Amino acid sequence: MAAKMRKRWTAAAWFLAGAVLTGSVLFGVYQIRWVKDRLAWRLDAAAGIAAGWLHPGETLPTPAHAVAEFVSPTPFFASPTPTLPEPGVTPQPTWTPLPESASLPAPAWEKQDWNNCGPATLALAMRYFGWDGDQRDVSGLLKPDPGDKNVNIEELAYYVRTRAGWLNAEYRVGAELVTLKRFLAAGYPVIIEKSLILPESEGGGGWAAHYVLLTGYDDASGEFLTQDTYHGANLPVSYEDLDERWHAFNHVFLVVYPAGDAEVIAQLLAEESDPEVNRQRALERSQAEIAAIPQDAYAWFNLGTNLSYFERYGEAAQAFDTALGLGLPWRFTRYQFGPYIAYFRQGRFEDVADLATATLYRTSKSEEARLWRAWARYSLGDLAGALEDLTAALEVNPNYLDAQYALDYMRGG
Repeated sequence: MAAKMRKRWTAAAWFLAGAVLTGSVLFGVYQIRWVKDRLAWRLDAAAGIAAGWLHPGETLPTPAHAVAEFVSPTPFFASPTPTLPEPGVTPQPTWTPLPESASLPAPAWEKQDWNNCGPATLALAMRYFGWDGDQRDVSGLLKPDPGDKNVNIEELAYYVRTRAGWLNAEYRVGAELVTLKRFLAAGYPVIIEKSLILPESEGGGGWAAHYVLLTGYDDASGEFLTQDTYHGANLPVSYEDLDERWHAFNHVFLVVYPAGDAEVIAQLLAEESDPEVNRQRALERSQAEIAAIPQDAYAWFNLGTNLSYFERYGEAAQAFDTALGLGLPWRFTRYQFGPYIAYFRQGRFEDVADLATATLYRTSKSEEARLWRAWARYSLGDLAGALEDLTAALEVNPNYLDAQYALDYMRGG
C-alpha cells in the first residue's frame, strides 16, 4: 500500500512539475513581442465576449435615482430655442468662400495596435508636420497597458503640448462640417472622434468609438478623405455618414499645428478661439438638436457635457438621466465620463458607483471608471473599496495623475 501511495505522489509531483514548466515556457513565449502582438488582442476579445455573456445587454442602465424624463428641453433655455444650422453651414463669421475640394499629402500610414486608434491617429497627425515617432511613443505615456481601451481628446492634446517639441494642439466641440473643411483648405489635417460598429469577433461587437484623421474633402462627391488606422489609408467617407457618427461625441475635433502657426489657428477658429464662446455655441447646438428630435439620446448627452463645462451640474445630471433613459450603448461610458462628474457633484454617489460598476463589468481596465467609483465609495464610507479601485487604476496607467492625487488624499498624504 505504501509503495502504491509513493508512486501516486511521485506521478502527481511529476505532473505538477510538468505543468509548471509548461506554464513557464508558455509565459516566456508569450512575452516575445511578435507573439504577444498576435495573441493579446485575441485574448482580450475572448474576455470581452465572455463578459458579455455574464453581463448581457446593449445599453447602459438608467440610474436608480434618475429624475423623471423630460418631455422637452425648455428648462435649459435661457433664451428662445436657437435654430439648428444646416450641416456644413456656419452662421458666423463671413468667410472667404472655400474651394470645392482640398487634398493634403497623406502621412505615412500605420495600422493601429490593439485598442490604439487614438495614439496611432495622433501619430499620423504629428507625422504630417515632420514628427519622427510612432503610436507606441504616444501610448507609452497615455495608455501603457494595451488593455486600456480609451484615450480621450484631452489626453491627445496633452501629449502634443508636452511631448512633441515644436508642435501644439487645440480641440473644440460643437463644430460643423464646414469647420473641418476650413482647416483642411488651410493646410491642417483634422482629427475627429466618431462611432463605428465592430464585428462580433472583437469584444462582442457592436457600437464603439474611433478616431480618424481627415486629410481632404470634395464637395462634388460629398466626401471627406480619411486616414483610418483600423480600416486603411485614403478612405472616402460621405459627409452624411461622418456627421451622423460624429454626433455621439459632441462634434469634437483636434488640430495639430506648428507652434509658430498659433495666430493662423486663432484666425481659423475666429470667435471660438475662446473656449468659453465655443462651449456656449456647442450648448446652443445641443439644445437645438433636442428641440428638433427630443428622443435623441446623443444630443441629451452632449447637452449634459456642455452644461457640466459651465458647472451647471444639476441640469447636467438631469440631461444625463434623460440620455441614459433613452438608451446609450454599453461602451459609452468607456469613452465619456460626464455623468460620473455631474452625479458626484450632486451627491448621487450610489448612481456614480452603479454606473461605474456597469462599465467595469465589460471594461475592467477603465481607469476613469475606477477613479470615479473610488470617489463614490469613499463618499459612501467604503475606504477599502476606494483604495482597491485606485490601486487598480494605477496598475492600468501609472501616469494617471488624477488617480494618484485621489490615492494620496484618501490615505491622508
